[in-house]
Amino acid sequence: MKKIIHTSSAPEAIGPYSQAVVHDDIVYCSGQIGLDPDSMEFVGDDVSSQAEQVMQNLKAVLDEAGSGFDKVIKCSIFLDDMDNFGTVNEIYGKYFENEPPARETVAVKTLPKNCKVEIGCTAHL
Repeated sequence: MKKIIHTSSAPEAIGPYSQAVVHDDIVYCSGQIGLDPDSMEFVGDDVSSQAEQVMQNLKAVLDEAGSGFDKVIKCSIFLDDMDNFGTVNEIYGKYFENEPPARETVAVKTLPKNCKVEIGCTAHL
């Protein structure tokens, strides 16, 4: 059976999806972007501030599900520009200092609301 995860500590979904779904002790987190959960506005126009907020949003969703960064199995990172890889990688790395998860990072033409970075993940409970 699946369980829908929702927390007001992360931005509301901006489409027909859940913040996360838990099934068989696996947490499937939807991609997060750098929106402030209270204002639903970007925390800044730069990739650094957006990436930091993305990680805070993911943390809130994982916490609500009963998981955490130490239980993340895989991440997917989407960038608006591969020139931002180093900056995002540095911020992301602070959250996965030991035994980092598998991941891919790709640059795409456009992201939701024209954000600079989106990150989703899969974790266990």
